[in-house]
Amino acid sequence: QVQLVESGGGLVQAGGSLRLACAASARTFSGYAMGWFRQAPGKEREFVAAINWNGGSTNYADSVKGRFTISRDNAKNTMYLQMNSLKSEDTAVYYCAVRLGLIRTETYRYDYWGQGTQVTVSS
Repeated sequence: QVQLVESGGGLVQAGGSLRLACAASARTFSGYAMGWFRQAPGKEREFVAAINWNGGSTNYADSVKGRFTISRDNAKNTMYLQMNSLKSEDTAVYYCAVRLGLIRTETYRYDYWGQGTQVTVSS
């Protein structure tokens, strides 16, 4: 069982930045691929970014490429999402998730999920 807790969400103006964090309670944290997903009101949960077990491979949704950066610190059991140049369409609840194995973009491939953190971008 892996417990995930997101933090760092909030209200920010368009063009601003936020840094999300996802703390994991797992003795084998380094063995998991991790991802960030988001869900806006009335929409399905969508892939944002993912990172492999050692941070050597990453993947991003086209909508966030060049603006968001995913990273992880296995010594701290924590994953991050640096979000720059935020837009109103980035407003959503952001979730972190983990899975054993390779990076994947589909939500159903992830085994454990956090409760989410709200990000609101005002225009």
